[in-house]
Amino acid sequence: MSNSLNKTDNWLLPIMESIKKSLFLRTLLIGFLILIMQIPIVMINGVIRERKQTKDEAFMDVTSSWGSDQAIVGPWITVPYSHHSVEKKTSGDRVENFTTTEIRYATFLPEKLKIDGRSSNNSRKRGIFQVPLYNFSATISGEFAKPDFSAWGISSEDILWGRSYLSLGISDSKGITKQSVLDWGGEKINFKPGSTTQAFGLNYGGPGIHALLESHLEGDAFEFSFPVQLNGSDSLFFTPYGHETEIELESDWPDPSFVGNWIPRNHKISADGFSATWNVPYLGRNYPQKWKTGSNLNEVIKASFFGVKFLVPIDNYRMGFRSVKYAPLFLMLTFITLWLFEILAGSRIHPLQYLLLGAGMCVFYLLELSLAEHIGFVAAYIIASVAVVALIGSYSFVCLKSSLKASIVGLIASVLYGYLYVLLRSQDYALLIGSIGLFVVIAAIMYLTRNINWYDGKRKSVQILAE
Repeated sequence: MSNSLNKTDNWLLPIMESIKKSLFLRTLLIGFLILIMQIPIVMINGVIRERKQTKDEAFMDVTSSWGSDQAIVGPWITVPYSHHSVEKKTSGDRVENFTTTEIRYATFLPEKLKIDGRSSNNSRKRGIFQVPLYNFSATISGEFAKPDFSAWGISSEDILWGRSYLSLGISDSKGITKQSVLDWGGEKINFKPGSTTQAFGLNYGGPGIHALLESHLEGDAFEFSFPVQLNGSDSLFFTPYGHETEIELESDWPDPSFVGNWIPRNHKISADGFSATWNVPYLGRNYPQKWKTGSNLNEVIKASFFGVKFLVPIDNYRMGFRSVKYAPLFLMLTFITLWLFEILAGSRIHPLQYLLLGAGMCVFYLLELSLAEHIGFVAAYIIASVAVVALIGSYSFVCLKSSLKASIVGLIASVLYGYLYVLLRSQDYALLIGSIGLFVVIAAIMYLTRNINWYDGKRKSVQILAE
Protein backbone atom coordinates (compact mmCIF):
# COMPACT_ATOMS: atom_id res chain seq x y z
CA MET A 1 0.00 0.00 0.00
CA SER A 2 2.78 2.40 0.93
CA ASN A 3 4.62 1.53 -2.29
CA SER A 4 1.58 2.53 -4.38
CA LEU A 5 1.30 5.82 -2.49
CA ASN A 6 4.98 6.50 -3.07
CA LYS A 7 4.53 5.84 -6.79
CA THR A 8 1.61 8.31 -6.89
CA ASP A 9 3.66 10.93 -5.06
CA ASN A 10 6.57 10.40 -7.41
CA TRP A 11 4.22 10.94 -10.35
CA LEU A 12 2.55 14.08 -8.92
CA LEU A 13 5.64 15.81 -7.57
CA PRO A 14 7.10 16.82 -10.95
CA ILE A 15 3.68 18.21 -12.03
CA MET A 16 3.30 20.21 -8.81
CA GLU A 17 6.82 21.57 -9.12
CA SER A 18 6.14 22.61 -12.72
CA ILE A 19 2.99 24.44 -11.64
CA LYS A 20 4.86 26.22 -8.82
CA LYS A 21 7.60 27.42 -11.15
CA SER A 22 5.48 28.35 -14.19
CA LEU A 23 3.30 31.45 -14.11
CA PHE A 24 1.46 30.19 -17.15
CA LEU A 25 0.56 26.86 -15.55
CA ARG A 26 -0.53 28.55 -12.31
CA THR A 27 -2.75 30.85 -14.34
CA LEU A 28 -4.29 27.86 -16.14
CA LEU A 29 -4.87 26.15 -12.78
CA ILE A 30 -6.71 29.18 -11.41
CA GLY A 31 -8.86 29.27 -14.55
CA PHE A 32 -9.65 25.60 -14.03
CA LEU A 33 -10.62 26.28 -10.40
CA ILE A 34 -12.99 29.02 -11.55
CA LEU A 35 -14.63 26.54 -13.91
CA ILE A 36 -15.01 24.00 -11.08
CA MET A 37 -16.76 26.65 -8.97
CA GLN A 38 -19.47 26.93 -11.63
CA ILE A 39 -20.86 23.61 -10.35
CA PRO A 40 -22.14 25.07 -7.04
CA ILE A 41 -23.26 28.20 -8.90
CA VAL A 42 -25.49 26.07 -11.15
CA MET A 43 -26.86 24.29 -8.07
CA ILE A 44 -27.62 27.62 -6.38
CA ASN A 45 -29.42 28.75 -9.51
CA GLY A 46 -31.57 25.65 -9.23
CA VAL A 47 -32.37 26.46 -5.59
CA ILE A 48 -33.51 29.97 -6.57
CA ARG A 49 -35.67 28.53 -9.34
CA GLU A 50 -37.21 26.03 -6.91
CA ARG A 51 -37.98 28.72 -4.32
CA LYS A 52 -39.57 30.89 -7.01
CA GLN A 53 -41.76 27.96 -8.04
CA THR A 54 -42.84 27.53 -4.41
CA LYS A 55 -43.68 31.23 -4.26
CA ASP A 56 -45.69 30.97 -7.50
CA GLU A 57 -47.64 28.05 -6.07
CA ALA A 58 -48.46 30.11 -2.97
CA PHE A 59 -49.52 32.96 -5.28
CA MET A 60 -51.84 30.67 -7.25
CA ASP A 61 -53.27 29.23 -4.04
CA VAL A 62 -54.28 32.67 -2.75
CA THR A 63 -55.52 34.10 -6.04
CA SER A 64 -57.61 31.01 -6.81
CA SER A 65 -59.97 32.05 -4.00
CA TRP A 66 -59.46 35.83 -4.09
CA GLY A 67 -59.28 36.59 -7.82
CA SER A 68 -56.53 36.45 -10.43
CA ASP A 69 -55.50 39.16 -12.91
CA GLN A 70 -58.62 40.91 -14.19
CA ALA A 71 -59.56 42.03 -17.68
CA ILE A 72 -62.70 44.11 -18.13
CA VAL A 73 -64.17 43.64 -21.60
CA GLY A 74 -67.06 45.77 -22.76
CA PRO A 75 -69.78 46.53 -22.25
CA TRP A 76 -71.56 45.57 -25.46
CA ILE A 77 -75.13 44.97 -26.65
CA THR A 78 -76.15 41.69 -28.24
CA VAL A 79 -79.33 41.57 -30.35
CA PRO A 80 -80.55 38.20 -31.72
CA TYR A 81 -82.09 37.99 -35.17
CA SER A 82 -83.59 35.30 -37.39
CA HIS A 83 -81.50 34.20 -40.33
CA HIS A 84 -83.27 32.45 -43.21
CA SER A 85 -81.50 30.24 -45.70
CA VAL A 86 -82.86 28.29 -48.67
CA GLU A 87 -81.71 24.77 -49.38
CA LYS A 88 -82.46 22.79 -52.51
CA LYS A 89 -83.21 19.09 -52.35
CA THR A 90 -83.55 16.84 -55.39
CA SER A 91 -85.90 13.84 -55.35
CA GLY A 92 -85.95 12.10 -58.72
CA ASP A 93 -86.85 14.74 -61.30
CA ARG A 94 -88.26 17.07 -58.70
CA VAL A 95 -86.29 19.96 -57.13
CA GLU A 96 -87.76 21.35 -53.93
CA ASN A 97 -86.71 24.42 -51.97
CA PHE A 98 -86.61 24.20 -48.18
CA THR A 99 -86.31 27.28 -45.99
CA THR A 100 -84.47 26.93 -42.69
CA THR A 101 -84.36 29.51 -39.92
CA GLU A 102 -81.71 29.87 -37.23
CA ILE A 103 -81.03 32.41 -34.52
CA ARG A 104 -77.91 34.48 -34.98
CA TYR A 105 -76.51 37.38 -32.98
CA ALA A 106 -75.36 40.91 -33.74
CA THR A 107 -72.96 42.76 -31.45
CA PHE A 108 -72.90 46.55 -31.00
CA LEU A 109 -70.31 48.61 -29.10
CA PRO A 110 -70.94 51.91 -27.27
CA GLU A 111 -70.41 55.31 -28.85
CA LYS A 112 -68.98 56.64 -25.59
CA LEU A 113 -67.32 54.64 -22.85
CA LYS A 114 -65.88 55.96 -19.61
CA ILE A 115 -64.48 53.93 -16.72
CA ASP A 116 -63.71 55.86 -13.57
CA GLY A 117 -62.04 53.49 -11.13
CA ARG A 118 -59.86 53.12 -8.09
CA SER A 119 -57.88 50.17 -6.77
CA SER A 120 -57.02 49.63 -3.13
CA ASN A 121 -54.03 47.34 -2.82
CA ASN A 122 -52.96 45.06 0.00
CA SER A 123 -51.17 41.76 0.45
CA ARG A 124 -51.87 38.37 1.97
CA LYS A 125 -49.36 36.00 3.56
CA ARG A 126 -49.17 32.36 2.62
CA GLY A 127 -46.40 30.86 4.70
CA ILE A 128 -43.43 33.21 4.36
CA PHE A 129 -44.63 34.59 1.01
CA GLN A 130 -46.45 37.88 0.46
CA VAL A 131 -49.07 37.88 -2.32
CA PRO A 132 -50.03 41.36 -3.68
CA LEU A 133 -53.81 41.76 -4.13
CA TYR A 134 -56.20 44.58 -4.94
CA ASN A 135 -59.86 45.55 -4.72
CA PHE A 136 -61.08 47.47 -7.75
CA SER A 137 -64.20 49.62 -7.67
CA ALA A 138 -65.37 51.62 -10.66
CA THR A 139 -68.29 53.33 -12.32
CA ILE A 140 -68.73 52.34 -15.97
CA SER A 141 -70.80 54.78 -17.99
CA GLY A 142 -71.37 55.90 -21.55
CA GLU A 143 -73.83 55.94 -24.39
CA PHE A 144 -75.12 53.47 -26.98
CA ALA A 145 -76.71 54.38 -30.29
CA LYS A 146 -79.75 52.37 -31.39
CA PRO A 147 -78.51 49.15 -33.02
CA ASP A 148 -78.57 49.57 -36.81
CA PHE A 149 -79.08 46.48 -39.01
CA SER A 150 -79.58 48.33 -42.29
CA ALA A 151 -76.04 47.72 -43.59
CA TRP A 152 -76.63 43.95 -43.40
CA GLY A 153 -79.97 43.91 -45.21
CA ILE A 154 -81.75 42.26 -42.29
CA SER A 155 -85.51 42.78 -42.21
CA SER A 156 -86.93 44.56 -39.16
CA GLU A 157 -89.38 41.66 -38.69
CA ASP A 158 -86.45 39.31 -38.12
CA ILE A 159 -84.87 41.39 -35.34
CA LEU A 160 -85.69 39.96 -31.91
CA TRP A 161 -85.52 43.15 -29.85
CA GLY A 162 -87.20 41.56 -26.87
CA ARG A 163 -84.30 39.13 -26.40
CA SER A 164 -81.48 41.67 -26.51
CA TYR A 165 -79.08 42.10 -23.58
CA LEU A 166 -76.09 44.10 -22.40
CA SER A 167 -72.97 42.17 -21.35
CA LEU A 168 -69.76 42.92 -19.52
CA GLY A 169 -66.87 40.47 -19.68
CA ILE A 170 -64.82 39.93 -16.51
CA SER A 171 -61.96 37.47 -16.85
CA ASP A 172 -62.31 36.07 -13.32
CA SER A 173 -65.92 36.56 -12.27
CA LYS A 174 -65.42 34.92 -8.86
CA GLY A 175 -63.64 38.15 -7.92
CA ILE A 176 -66.94 40.10 -8.09
CA THR A 177 -67.70 41.25 -4.55
CA LYS A 178 -70.92 43.24 -4.89
CA GLN A 179 -74.23 43.04 -6.74
CA SER A 180 -74.43 45.52 -9.63
CA VAL A 181 -77.50 47.26 -11.04
CA LEU A 182 -77.63 48.78 -14.53
CA ASP A 183 -78.98 52.31 -14.86
CA TRP A 184 -80.34 52.34 -18.43
CA GLY A 185 -81.68 55.79 -19.19
CA GLY A 186 -83.18 56.02 -15.71
CA GLU A 187 -84.46 52.43 -15.68
CA LYS A 188 -82.94 50.05 -13.11
CA ILE A 189 -82.09 46.56 -14.41
CA ASN A 190 -80.45 43.85 -12.32
CA PHE A 191 -77.42 42.08 -13.69
CA LYS A 192 -77.33 38.30 -13.95
CA PRO A 193 -74.27 36.05 -13.88
CA GLY A 194 -72.46 35.13 -17.09
CA SER A 195 -71.83 37.15 -20.22
CA THR A 196 -74.26 34.59 -21.80
CA THR A 197 -73.20 31.71 -24.03
CA GLN A 198 -74.59 33.43 -27.10
CA ALA A 199 -71.73 35.92 -26.95
CA PHE A 200 -69.04 33.24 -26.98
CA GLY A 201 -67.08 33.32 -30.20
CA LEU A 202 -68.45 36.75 -31.05
CA ASN A 203 -66.40 39.08 -28.93
CA TYR A 204 -65.29 37.57 -25.63
CA GLY A 205 -65.11 33.90 -24.78
CA GLY A 206 -65.11 34.28 -21.00
CA PRO A 207 -67.25 34.85 -17.91
CA GLY A 208 -68.91 38.06 -16.85
CA ILE A 209 -72.36 39.53 -16.18
CA HIS A 210 -75.33 40.51 -18.35
CA ALA A 211 -78.61 42.43 -18.08
CA LEU A 212 -81.71 41.74 -20.19
CA LEU A 213 -82.73 44.89 -22.11
CA GLU A 214 -85.93 43.41 -23.60
CA SER A 215 -88.09 46.41 -24.54
CA HIS A 216 -85.58 49.06 -23.45
CA LEU A 217 -84.18 49.72 -26.93
CA GLU A 218 -86.84 52.17 -28.07
CA GLY A 219 -85.19 55.46 -28.97
CA ASP A 220 -82.16 56.82 -30.81
CA ALA A 221 -79.59 56.87 -28.00
CA PHE A 222 -79.28 55.30 -24.58
CA GLU A 223 -77.20 56.49 -21.65
CA PHE A 224 -76.06 53.90 -19.18
CA SER A 225 -74.03 53.55 -16.00
CA PHE A 226 -73.40 50.87 -13.43
CA PRO A 227 -70.91 50.16 -10.63
CA VAL A 228 -68.41 47.30 -10.59
CA GLN A 229 -66.51 46.05 -7.58
CA LEU A 230 -64.15 43.09 -7.79
CA ASN A 231 -61.02 41.53 -6.36
CA GLY A 232 -57.94 40.78 -8.39
CA SER A 233 -54.19 40.38 -8.29
CA ASP A 234 -51.08 41.23 -10.26
CA SER A 235 -52.66 43.21 -13.14
CA LEU A 236 -55.77 45.02 -14.36
CA PHE A 237 -56.69 45.37 -18.04
CA PHE A 238 -59.31 47.22 -20.08
CA THR A 239 -60.53 47.16 -23.69
CA PRO A 240 -61.21 50.18 -25.92
CA TYR A 241 -64.80 49.20 -26.80
CA GLY A 242 -66.11 52.74 -27.16
CA HIS A 243 -66.01 54.88 -30.26
CA GLU A 244 -64.51 57.20 -27.68
CA THR A 245 -62.90 55.42 -24.73
CA GLU A 246 -61.68 57.17 -21.59
CA ILE A 247 -60.22 55.37 -18.59
CA GLU A 248 -59.35 57.10 -15.32
CA LEU A 249 -57.61 55.00 -12.69
CA GLU A 250 -56.29 55.83 -9.23
CA SER A 251 -54.40 53.49 -6.93
CA ASP A 252 -52.41 53.50 -3.71
CA TRP A 253 -49.78 51.19 -5.30
CA PRO A 254 -46.48 53.09 -5.77
CA ASP A 255 -44.92 50.82 -8.43
CA PRO A 256 -47.15 50.54 -11.51
CA SER A 257 -46.07 49.26 -14.90
CA PHE A 258 -48.29 50.48 -17.73
CA VAL A 259 -48.66 47.75 -20.32
CA GLY A 260 -50.59 47.03 -23.51
CA ASN A 261 -51.11 48.83 -26.79
CA TRP A 262 -51.75 52.24 -25.21
CA ILE A 263 -49.89 54.09 -22.48
CA PRO A 264 -51.68 56.73 -20.38
CA ARG A 265 -52.14 60.15 -21.89
CA ASN A 266 -50.99 61.51 -18.55
CA HIS A 267 -50.05 59.95 -15.24
CA LYS A 268 -48.61 60.80 -11.84
CA ILE A 269 -46.63 58.43 -9.65
CA SER A 270 -45.61 59.05 -6.05
CA ALA A 271 -44.84 57.12 -2.89
CA ASP A 272 -48.56 57.25 -2.05
CA GLY A 273 -49.73 55.70 -5.33
CA PHE A 274 -50.48 56.74 -8.89
CA SER A 275 -53.18 58.15 -11.13
CA ALA A 276 -53.47 57.62 -14.89
CA THR A 277 -55.78 58.59 -17.73
CA TRP A 278 -56.13 56.80 -21.05
CA ASN A 279 -57.90 58.17 -24.14
CA VAL A 280 -58.18 55.63 -26.96
CA PRO A 281 -59.67 56.65 -30.32
CA TYR A 282 -61.85 54.35 -32.41
CA LEU A 283 -59.30 54.42 -35.25
CA GLY A 284 -56.57 53.14 -32.98
CA ARG A 285 -58.02 49.64 -32.63
CA ASN A 286 -58.37 46.87 -35.18
CA TYR A 287 -62.07 45.91 -35.03
CA PRO A 288 -65.35 47.66 -35.97
CA GLN A 289 -68.20 49.09 -33.90
CA LYS A 290 -70.52 46.23 -34.80
CA TRP A 291 -70.41 42.71 -36.19
CA LYS A 292 -72.55 39.60 -36.38
CA THR A 293 -72.28 35.83 -36.10
CA GLY A 294 -69.37 34.50 -38.13
CA SER A 295 -66.94 37.27 -37.22
CA ASN A 296 -64.20 35.69 -35.14
CA LEU A 297 -62.56 38.66 -33.41
CA ASN A 298 -61.41 37.02 -30.18
CA GLU A 299 -57.68 37.29 -30.86
CA VAL A 300 -57.93 40.84 -32.18
CA ILE A 301 -59.86 41.96 -29.12
CA LYS A 302 -57.49 40.27 -26.68
CA ALA A 303 -54.59 41.96 -28.48
CA SER A 304 -56.17 45.34 -27.67
CA PHE A 305 -55.95 44.88 -23.88
CA PHE A 306 -54.19 47.66 -22.02
CA GLY A 307 -53.85 48.64 -18.40
CA VAL A 308 -51.49 48.35 -15.46
CA LYS A 309 -49.38 45.70 -13.79
CA PHE A 310 -48.87 46.10 -10.04
CA LEU A 311 -45.17 45.39 -9.68
CA VAL A 312 -43.62 44.18 -6.45
CA PRO A 313 -41.01 46.89 -5.63
CA ILE A 314 -38.20 44.35 -5.23
CA ASP A 315 -38.70 40.79 -6.43
CA ASN A 316 -36.34 38.70 -4.31
CA TYR A 317 -36.13 35.90 -6.85
CA ARG A 318 -35.57 38.15 -9.83
CA MET A 319 -32.79 39.85 -7.86
CA GLY A 320 -31.41 36.44 -6.94
CA PHE A 321 -31.25 35.34 -10.57
CA ARG A 322 -29.57 38.60 -11.54
CA SER A 323 -27.05 38.31 -8.68
CA VAL A 324 -26.00 34.78 -9.64
CA LYS A 325 -25.33 35.92 -13.21
CA TYR A 326 -22.38 37.93 -11.88
CA ALA A 327 -20.98 35.06 -9.76
CA PRO A 328 -18.38 33.90 -12.36
CA LEU A 329 -17.12 37.47 -12.70
CA PHE A 330 -16.83 37.88 -8.92
CA LEU A 331 -14.94 34.61 -8.57
CA MET A 332 -12.61 35.56 -11.39
CA LEU A 333 -11.83 39.02 -9.96
CA THR A 334 -11.24 37.68 -6.42
CA PHE A 335 -9.01 34.86 -7.68
CA ILE A 336 -7.11 37.29 -9.88
CA THR A 337 -6.49 39.51 -6.83
CA LEU A 338 -4.95 36.57 -4.97
CA TRP A 339 -3.06 35.52 -8.10
CA LEU A 340 -1.53 39.00 -8.34
CA PHE A 341 -0.26 38.65 -4.78
CA GLU A 342 1.33 35.36 -5.83
CA ILE A 343 3.17 36.74 -8.85
CA LEU A 344 3.92 40.25 -7.57
CA ALA A 345 4.60 39.65 -3.87
CA GLY A 346 5.82 36.06 -3.85
CA SER A 347 2.93 34.75 -1.72
CA ARG A 348 1.90 31.13 -2.08
CA ILE A 349 -1.75 30.06 -1.97
CA HIS A 350 -2.76 26.43 -2.25
CA PRO A 351 -5.48 25.45 -4.80
CA LEU A 352 -7.65 24.17 -1.92
CA GLN A 353 -7.49 27.62 -0.34
CA TYR A 354 -8.73 29.10 -3.60
CA LEU A 355 -11.63 26.63 -3.54
CA LEU A 356 -12.52 27.44 0.07
CA LEU A 357 -12.58 31.17 -0.70
CA GLY A 358 -14.75 30.44 -3.74
CA ALA A 359 -17.12 28.35 -1.59
CA GLY A 360 -17.45 31.27 0.83
CA MET A 361 -18.38 33.57 -2.04
CA CYS A 362 -20.98 31.08 -3.31
CA VAL A 363 -22.63 30.98 0.13
CA PHE A 364 -23.38 34.70 -0.32
CA TYR A 365 -26.15 33.96 -2.83
CA LEU A 366 -27.84 31.45 -0.53
CA LEU A 367 -27.64 33.87 2.40
CA GLU A 368 -29.02 36.67 0.25
CA LEU A 369 -32.01 34.62 -0.89
CA SER A 370 -32.87 32.94 2.43
CA LEU A 371 -32.66 36.19 4.40
CA ALA A 372 -34.57 38.17 1.76
CA GLU A 373 -37.58 35.86 2.15
CA HIS A 374 -37.86 36.99 5.77
CA ILE A 375 -36.46 40.51 6.13
CA GLY A 376 -36.51 41.97 2.60
CA PHE A 377 -33.88 42.21 -0.11
CA VAL A 378 -31.98 45.34 0.97
CA ALA A 379 -31.39 44.22 4.57
CA ALA A 380 -30.59 40.69 3.38
CA TYR A 381 -28.05 41.97 0.88
CA ILE A 382 -26.28 44.11 3.48
CA ILE A 383 -26.07 41.30 6.04
CA ALA A 384 -24.95 38.68 3.51
CA SER A 385 -22.31 40.90 1.90
CA VAL A 386 -20.87 42.05 5.25
CA ALA A 387 -20.69 38.44 6.47
CA VAL A 388 -18.98 37.19 3.30
CA VAL A 389 -16.53 40.11 3.15
CA ALA A 390 -15.55 39.43 6.76
CA LEU A 391 -15.11 35.74 5.94
CA ILE A 392 -12.98 36.43 2.86
CA GLY A 393 -10.86 39.03 4.66
CA SER A 394 -10.15 36.84 7.70
CA TYR A 395 -9.33 33.76 5.63
CA SER A 396 -7.11 35.84 3.31
CA PHE A 397 -5.11 36.82 6.42
CA VAL A 398 -4.49 33.12 7.05
CA CYS A 399 -3.52 32.49 3.43
CA LEU A 400 -1.35 35.59 2.86
CA LYS A 401 0.15 35.94 6.36
CA SER A 402 -0.27 39.71 6.14
CA SER A 403 -2.93 42.00 7.59
CA LEU A 404 -2.23 44.58 4.87
CA LYS A 405 -2.73 42.09 2.05
CA ALA A 406 -5.83 40.65 3.72
CA SER A 407 -7.23 44.17 4.10
CA ILE A 408 -6.69 44.79 0.40
CA VAL A 409 -8.55 41.59 -0.49
CA GLY A 410 -11.38 42.53 1.90
CA LEU A 411 -11.54 46.04 0.45
CA ILE A 412 -11.75 44.70 -3.09
CA ALA A 413 -14.51 42.27 -2.04
CA SER A 414 -16.40 45.17 -0.42
CA VAL A 415 -16.12 47.20 -3.62
CA LEU A 416 -17.35 44.23 -5.67
CA TYR A 417 -20.48 43.72 -3.55
CA GLY A 418 -21.19 47.43 -3.48
CA TYR A 419 -20.75 47.49 -7.24
CA LEU A 420 -23.13 44.52 -7.59
CA TYR A 421 -25.79 46.31 -5.56
CA VAL A 422 -25.58 49.31 -7.89
CA LEU A 423 -25.95 46.98 -10.88
CA LEU A 424 -28.99 45.27 -9.38
CA ARG A 425 -30.78 48.53 -8.57
CA SER A 426 -29.92 50.21 -11.89
CA GLN A 427 -31.34 47.70 -14.33
CA ASP A 428 -31.61 50.17 -17.23
CA TYR A 429 -27.91 51.09 -16.92
CA ALA A 430 -26.59 47.68 -15.82
CA LEU A 431 -24.93 46.93 -19.16
CA LEU A 432 -23.22 50.33 -19.32
CA ILE A 433 -22.04 50.21 -15.69
CA GLY A 434 -20.89 46.60 -16.06
CA SER A 435 -18.97 47.29 -19.27
CA ILE A 436 -17.17 50.30 -17.80
CA GLY A 437 -16.32 48.40 -14.63
CA LEU A 438 -14.95 45.41 -16.54
CA PHE A 439 -12.84 47.71 -18.72
CA VAL A 440 -11.37 49.39 -15.64
CA VAL A 441 -10.55 46.01 -14.05
CA ILE A 442 -8.83 44.67 -17.18
CA ALA A 443 -6.88 47.92 -17.54
CA ALA A 444 -5.74 47.69 -13.89
CA ILE A 445 -4.58 44.08 -14.33
CA MET A 446 -2.68 44.98 -17.50
CA TYR A 447 -1.01 47.88 -15.68
CA LEU A 448 -0.01 45.82 -12.63
CA THR A 449 1.43 43.00 -14.74
CA ARG A 450 3.14 45.21 -17.32
CA ASN A 451 6.68 44.39 -16.11
CA ILE A 452 6.27 40.64 -15.64
CA ASN A 453 8.52 38.45 -17.70
CA TRP A 454 6.15 35.56 -18.36
CA TYR A 455 9.03 33.39 -19.65
CA ASP A 456 10.99 33.79 -16.43
CA GLY A 457 8.34 34.34 -13.79
CA LYS A 458 10.46 33.49 -10.74
CA ARG A 459 13.29 35.89 -11.50
CA LYS A 460 10.91 38.69 -12.44
CA SER A 461 8.91 38.32 -9.24
CA VAL A 462 12.10 38.82 -7.22
CA GLN A 463 12.93 41.85 -9.36
CA ILE A 464 9.53 43.41 -8.75
CA LEU A 465 9.84 42.88 -4.99
CA ALA A 466 13.27 44.50 -5.10
CA GLU A 467 11.80 47.52 -6.86
